[in-house]
Amino acid sequence: MRTFSEVFRVPEFTPLFLTSALQVAASTASGLALGTLVYAATGSPLLSALSMFGPSLAQVAGALALLSAADRLPPRAALSGLAALFALGTAASALPGLPVAAILAIVLGLGAAASLGGAVRYGLLTEILPKDGYPLGRSLINMSSGTMQIGGYAVGGALVTALSA
Repeated sequence: MRTFSEVFRVPEFTPLFLTSALQVAASTASGLALGTLVYAATGSPLLSALSMFGPSLAQVAGALALLSAADRLPPRAALSGLAALFALGTAASALPGLPVAAILAIVLGLGAAASLGGAVRYGLLTEILPKDGYPLGRSLINMSSGTMQIGGYAVGGALVTALSA
């Protein structure tokens, strides 16, 4: 495989790519809204930053503890389960009146789980793409991650402004 369009011709790659990209955008948008909520509740920039960016720190700890599990889990079931976990965790963190400590515990737990999701996703990528297509597929997913973060902040900011956190 020499072109990105050849990678997209692999039937399983496009859904994997799209779910990965949408998950990054949704995580970014929800992190912005959650940071706004925590700041409004506490007035603390530190707690607000932890609620927005704490999951990234938790991914480091999760990578140390959970990456060996990624090789033992069935990848499609693991990614589906993680998507459901992220949806439930995001909904739970937005419950009215939830203490800030509970919000931080939820987002840190989701961050740790996200490290497992990344490992499973790249493991699945090796299964669905031929050996020569893996670098291109990985590159596409990595490029979309940065783009979706920018888009997630834009959409999240617009939604927070229009609707409130």
